[in-house]
Amino acid sequence: MRRILAVALVAAVALGVAGCDPLSEFDPAPTGLPNDEFTLRVLAGSEVKDMVPILEDAAAEIGVKVAFEYVGTLEGTELVASGAADGLYDATWFPNNRYLSLLPGATSATSTSVKIMSSPVVLGLRDDVAADLGWTTTSPTWAEIAQAAADGRFTYGMTNPAASNSGFSALVAVATALSGTGSALTDADIDAVTPGLTDFFSAQKLTAGSSGFLADKFAADPGAVDGIINYESVLMSLDQPLTIVTPSDGVVTSDYPLTLLSSADASKKPLFEKLTDWLTSTDVQQRIVAETSRRPGVPGVDTGTTFPDAILFETPFPNTLDVANTLISTYLDTVRSPAQTLFVLDTSGSMEGDRLAALQQALKNLAGADESTAGGFAAFRTRERVTLLPFDITPDAPIVIDIPDDDKTAALKRIRDTADNLVADEGTAIYDALTRAYILALDQQQDRPDTFVSIVLMTDGENTDGSTAEQFNRFFDNLGSDASTIPTFVVLFGDGDVEALSSIASLTGGKVFDALNGDLAGAFQEIRGYQ
Repeated sequence: MRRILAVALVAAVALGVAGCDPLSEFDPAPTGLPNDEFTLRVLAGSEVKDMVPILEDAAAEIGVKVAFEYVGTLEGTELVASGAADGLYDATWFPNNRYLSLLPGATSATSTSVKIMSSPVVLGLRDDVAADLGWTTTSPTWAEIAQAAADGRFTYGMTNPAASNSGFSALVAVATALSGTGSALTDADIDAVTPGLTDFFSAQKLTAGSSGFLADKFAADPGAVDGIINYESVLMSLDQPLTIVTPSDGVVTSDYPLTLLSSADASKKPLFEKLTDWLTSTDVQQRIVAETSRRPGVPGVDTGTTFPDAILFETPFPNTLDVANTLISTYLDTVRSPAQTLFVLDTSGSMEGDRLAALQQALKNLAGADESTAGGFAAFRTRERVTLLPFDITPDAPIVIDIPDDDKTAALKRIRDTADNLVADEGTAIYDALTRAYILALDQQQDRPDTFVSIVLMTDGENTDGSTAEQFNRFFDNLGSDASTIPTFVVLFGDGDVEALSSIASLTGGKVFDALNGDLAGAFQEIRGYQ
């Protein structure tokens, strides 16, 4: 792996423990997670954040603490399989271990695994849309859903399969169903179903890098799309009426296995066993059902009428890594709507030296310099339009690069060359640059309406020149509804003004990504999952 710890990892949530004194010799791991005799360090998907209140009670009742760091499922599994997680974590908790099981080194990297809960990935639609389609009483097949999508009868949002398990699970389910073979996908199957997948994804009008962010975007503006593909548990937890549509020909269910790593110290195994025994007890399983809307992980738990009576048919998962990666690449390069991405890049004087070098490398990684699997998925894709807008006291002339759908070598080289030619000088006009970016973005959106348009803002300091935050806010508010579909993903870097930059993300419906530790390349890679 090109880096030991993915920057996608969010700040750790260390859970307190009642009745246990910390060790006098505290041994923090390189990740910053506490590493004592009471704590399991867990590398996890962000999906399990809602388990924190329950785990706080585990700390109080059985004396086992859990310290989380969060990462995208596919990137996290690469960390584990490569050995880069050894010594940093004691266990993993991803929605499933299916992709991990395909990676070389996975078998030796993991030890005991215990299923804790489960949730299928399904489609949630507004009640009126589902009723119009006739899906309130009858479950359609994936082919029927794809046909309705192609006919423009509904729109939806889904996470990026290269970044999020829910999107990858949905992609596997629909591709396998459309193949009609009833068995795991092959490369030939993917070629055959690509036209059907293109029909299906023509209705995708919202993307995201995590299931939680997707749900939040949908909840904030339920009129933007008619529904979302997500975990059944996430759909059930939304505070708005939705019809859950479970395709009759199969779904991919996440079973949330808590997995002990082979590299974990022997002293952590009793903690793992105590915690998994507690989590799979009847009382706690019923609490998981009630508080997270997930299905129980063990048989015999009474769930009442919480879940539909329909039998879930499990879709076979790809049985080779090459097929799984080909499926993701087909989605990114051929099937889904392309992206238009505008990078607003601080090249003020404070960026001189290591900071500018980090920015240059981050851009070059996205332009093909990072040859890891995760780096390859994050790279600029065919059919994408990339706009580079450096700024100091004023925004420079934008550099617009269209990446063709055949040979993208020349386009990627131009991006790398542009990165190498960036020069740091003068002051910082954040809001003038962002204003220019939105004018460009709206023009590009009008030019290519069937695209995902987003802005990335990277700055290492405070606004020193040009318009103010208040002036930009008024400008943005006057842009109208079209601008509301163009989020700004903000990268915190160097001495960036956290409050001001967070306000930009909030105003535009974007998200903040933390590169204050200096890993700008990691932040840029994570952002790609949202574009």
